[in-house]
Amino acid sequence: MSGKVPITLRGAEQLREELKRLKTVERPAVIAAIAEARSHGDLSENAEYDAAKERQAFLEGRIAEVEGKLAHAQIIDPRALDADGRAVFGATVELEDADAGRTVAYQIVGDDEADLRQGKISLNSPVARALIGKFAGDVVEVHTPGGRREYEILDVRYE
Repeated sequence: MSGKVPITLRGAEQLREELKRLKTVERPAVIAAIAEARSHGDLSENAEYDAAKERQAFLEGRIAEVEGKLAHAQIIDPRALDADGRAVFGATVELEDADAGRTVAYQIVGDDEADLRQGKISLNSPVARALIGKFAGDVVEVHTPGGRREYEILDVRYE
């Protein structure tokens, strides 16, 4: 990874919580499982041992990945932004979908935090790219895989 990767304050907290759980709960559990499997004798035909070692390799890889993400994170607290009402990284933008006639709200977040079910869209998504720099009252046109959509920005919040 080169350079800093933007992440919200909440996203960084979630990564720290995951790292703590991996190191303090899951790592000791897999070490205990390996020790238990070892006690069953011949390791060459011990599926329990092989599974525990595989889990350990996955776990150590995930720990390294999370540590890397935190090391390269540029943590942005939306509440501390002074964006003068513009849609920026970390902002929550309320939109009216002109085609469907419904209102939606999305928070613009980093790739790792994106979860459409929670209303979090990636900074790199077509919708977020169209919103960046815009203000409440602006109408944006977004070219999505499902076709062209038009949204009116109703509100931009930093929460």
